[in-house]
Amino acid sequence: MEKLTHQQIVERQKEKLKKPRIRACVILNNIRSLYNVGSIFRTADGAGFEKLWLCGITGCPKGTGCPKSTETPPSNMISKTALGAEEVVSWEYRENAADVIKDLRKKGYEILFLEQTDKSISFEQIKLSGPMCIVLGNEVSGVSDDIISLCDKAVEIEMSGIKNSLNVSVAFGILAYHVRNLLK
Repeated sequence: MEKLTHQQIVERQKEKLKKPRIRACVILNNIRSLYNVGSIFRTADGAGFEKLWLCGITGCPKGTGCPKSTETPPSNMISKTALGAEEVVSWEYRENAADVIKDLRKKGYEILFLEQTDKSISFEQIKLSGPMCIVLGNEVSGVSDDIISLCDKAVEIEMSGIKNSLNVSVAFGILAYHVRNLLK
């Protein structure tokens, strides 16, 4: 077994880029860390997601003219973790995540949100038959109640340790690849 060279990996990826992306998108609602935003861009690209929706206080990639951002102006912090994924994954800024959810529902998307609730199911139990969207909420307060009421299902990742949750970008990575395997 030999490790692939960078050039071999690049060539292999060129072939994969010819395949269509999966019918899945993600809404980042009020994600405060630009590093988390960049990491989610990179994971969404790797898993083949078609689009990211940046909503509320979620920052946008530098130099994009994003109308709204976190308290500090957009910087290269997204690019630092996205490593170019922000340039190849389709994305759009919308102030209100509820409007995005309503638009996606009209297009036949199932809306899931990643959160621990009294009715959430394990991510391993979800079944998908068509396009879907994952809603991710703020790192501290999670998905807001007004958004929860618009979603179809709550999914969670079981925790076995003392901590009750994972970093939002790590949790998205786990769910994104599970969704990818269900939809590809």
